Amino acid sequence: MKIVRNQVPAILAMALPMVLSNITVPLLGLVDTAVIGHLDDSVYLAGVALGSSIITFLLWIVGFLRMSTTGSVAQAMGRKHYQQAIRTWQHSVLLALIIALFLILFQRPIWQAAVALAAPKMDIATHALAYFQIRIWGAPAALINLATLGCLLGMRQAKAPMWILISANLINICGDLFFVIGLNWTVAGVATASLIADMFAAVTGIFILNRLWKQHGLSLWTFPTGAALSGFTSLLNLNRDIFFRSLALQLCFTFMTFQGSRLGQDILAANMVLLNFLLLVSFALDGFAYAIEALAGEALGAGNLKQFEKLVTTTLTLSFFISLVFCLVFTWAGNTIISLLTDIDSVRHTATQYMGWLTMLPALAVWSYIFDGIYIGATQARIMRNAMLCCSFLVFFPSWWLLRNTGNHALWFAMTTFMIARGLSLGWHYRRYHHLWFQ
Repeated sequence: MKIVRNQVPAILAMALPMVLSNITVPLLGLVDTAVIGHLDDSVYLAGVALGSSIITFLLWIVGFLRMSTTGSVAQAMGRKHYQQAIRTWQHSVLLALIIALFLILFQRPIWQAAVALAAPKMDIATHALAYFQIRIWGAPAALINLATLGCLLGMRQAKAPMWILISANLINICGDLFFVIGLNWTVAGVATASLIADMFAAVTGIFILNRLWKQHGLSLWTFPTGAALSGFTSLLNLNRDIFFRSLALQLCFTFMTFQGSRLGQDILAANMVLLNFLLLVSFALDGFAYAIEALAGEALGAGNLKQFEKLVTTTLTLSFFISLVFCLVFTWAGNTIISLLTDIDSVRHTATQYMGWLTMLPALAVWSYIFDGIYIGATQARIMRNAMLCCSFLVFFPSWWLLRNTGNHALWFAMTTFMIARGLSLGWHYRRYHHLWFQ
C-alpha cells in the first residue's frame, strides 16, 4: 500500500474532526471509570460495567441507523439528489422513534433477560439496575443522534458532529463530577449525566442539520408522501442486514462482559477498564472509517472507480500507521493509565495481568474498522452481515470455547482472533469483487 498524496487533504479534512470528536466518547468512558473507580468499593464499578454494557448493546445493535444513513446520504449527494438525502434522514428518525418506543415499553423483560444471562451478584445487579432504569429513557434521543450523525457525515459535514459530540461529552463529564462527587449519587449520577448529554446532543444536532439544509433552500420539515415513502422500504432492507451484523458484533462484546461477570467482580471491573482502551482505539480510528464512508460513498454515487480505489488505499495506509502509535502508547504507559483510572488494588492487579492483549490489538483491529467504513459507504450491507456472522460464530465463540479453561485469557484471545478475522474476510472480498459495484 502507498499513500496517494492528493487524496490526503480530503481524507484528513473529514477524518481529523471525527477523530477529535470520537475520542471524547471513550475518554468519557475513562472519566466514568475514574470517577466510579475511586469510590470505596469495586461493586460500583462492576455495576456500571454491567448496566452500561446492556445499554450499549441495545444502542449499538441499532447502529444501522447511522451506518445506513451515512452511506445512503453520501450516494445521494454524489448524484446531487438532495431531497432524497433529506428523506433518508426523515425515514431514519421515524425508525429511531419506533425502536426507542419498543425499548422503553419492554425494558422490564429486557432487563430480566440480561440478568439471567449475566448472573451477577445481588449487589452488582442492584447498581446495574439503577443505571439501566435511568439510561433507557434516553433511547429516543440517543437513536435520533445516530440518524443525525449519519446524515451530517454523508453530507461531508465533519465539523458539525465534532462540536456536537465534544459539547455533549463535556456536559456528561461535568454531570459526572456534579452528581457523583458533588451529590454522591454514585451509579445513578453517572447514568443521569449521560441521559442529559444525550438529550442535549439530539436537540443541537437537529438544529444544526436544519440550518445546513436551509442554506440550500431546503427544509427538514417537508415530509414525504406517496411515492416518496417507498424509500423507507429500501432503508428497512439495508438496515435489516446491518442490524444482524451489529447484533453479532455486540453479542461478542456483551459476552465478554457477561462471562466476565461469571468470573468474578474484579474480572468484570478490570475488563471494563481494559475495554475502554479498545474503545479509545476504535473510536479514534473510526474517524478515518467515517471519512471513507462519506468519500467512498460519494465516489461510488458519481461512478468514479479510480477515485474510489485511491481513497481506500490512502485511508488504509494512514490508519495503520496511527494504530502503531496506539500500540506503542499502550506498551509504554498501559499500566500507568490503569493506575490513574482506579486505586482499587485488586482491580489494578487484575487489569495489568491482561494488558498484554491490548498492546497488539490496535494494529490487528484497524483493518476491520476501515473495511467496515468502505462497505458502509458502498451500502454493501449483505456482505458485512455475512462476514460478521462468520467471524462471530465461526471464530470468536469457538476460540473462546477452545481456551475456556484459561479464564479471562480465553475471552481476550477470542476478541483478538475475532478482530483479525473481520479484517481478513472483508479485505479478501474487497480485493476480488469491489469493481463490480461500479457496473
